[in-house]
Amino acid sequence: MGTFSVWHLAIVVGVVVLLFGSKKLPEVARSLGKSARILKSEAAAMKAENGKPEETPPPPSRPAS
Repeated sequence: MGTFSVWHLAIVVGVVVLLFGSKKLPEVARSLGKSARILKSEAAAMKAENGKPEETPPPPSRPAS
């Protein structure tokens, strides 16, 4: 009960083709690829941004007692 067989994959592919149609599938795949590339570049930008030390202002000076 936790594994997928070839029949499961065939049924899923059949349902997807019925829902979107064979002419629409390349367009859907193209848009998914673009979205994945954008997500990957944004994640890399966030990692680079978080890797830099944050600029914190110096602590306020206290008068000597």
